[in-house]
Amino acid sequence: MFPNEEKAAKRLLTVKNVVIGEDIPKICVPIVGQTMHEIIEEASHLKAIDFDIVEWRADFFEDVEDIKKVKEALTEIYAILSPSPIIFTFRSIKEGGEKEVSSEYYAALNKAIIETGMADMIDIELYSNEEKTVQEVVQFAHANNVFVILSNHDFQKTPSKEEIITRLCRAQKLGADLPKIAVMPKSKEDVLVLLDATLTMNEKFADRPFITMSMAKKGVISRLTGEFFGSAITFGTAKKASAPGQVATSELRKILYLLHQNR
Repeated sequence: MFPNEEKAAKRLLTVKNVVIGEDIPKICVPIVGQTMHEIIEEASHLKAIDFDIVEWRADFFEDVEDIKKVKEALTEIYAILSPSPIIFTFRSIKEGGEKEVSSEYYAALNKAIIETGMADMIDIELYSNEEKTVQEVVQFAHANNVFVILSNHDFQKTPSKEEIITRLCRAQKLGADLPKIAVMPKSKEDVLVLLDATLTMNEKFADRPFITMSMAKKGVISRLTGEFFGSAITFGTAKKASAPGQVATSELRKILYLLHQNR
């Protein structure tokens, strides 16, 4: 049984000069440095890369449990890459990240980053926190003109089509500007489940852009076909990948453009 949702007219999401939700999926690249030096080096390297959005995976940062140092690192990233939209993400271990922190610190960290005005979007985990905490951070972000990705990463399996859609609809209902789900395929059939769920979500339930992907090598095709099925952002690599199955950004752009030209 699918969620009881009525789809409104689908709106686009404009972040700085990037319009998300139309035509070719936008390419997001990660910064995953562990030290301040590595973060600055990666950000500087990205200036020569053709991408649309940058995601700072702060859970890789060795000083992520010091909010002052996190702000200092974000200031460096912003100074180098500020013309581009910046996503701030702390990914927990349970969702494939590098560190675990208390829910209180998680909320405090994200609120502190929101207040800097240097992150255009924050990624909040949909199921790793109490719904009250999720709603609180979403409202705080929107009050400060910061967009919210509500994400779910299932590294164990690919849920059913109905469950994938249910999770995306829940994120949409809780105020996500960009609902997101990433799942792990055990078979080629699992990849088809993800793509089918994406298509149905796009055609019947989504009233805003959203992101889906099937991870690892089996799921690579899902990172390339967003324009056909409905996923608005795809994740590529400049140096080190932040998740299994990411494609080099230079190759990703070529493939996305080729598919777009032959729709």
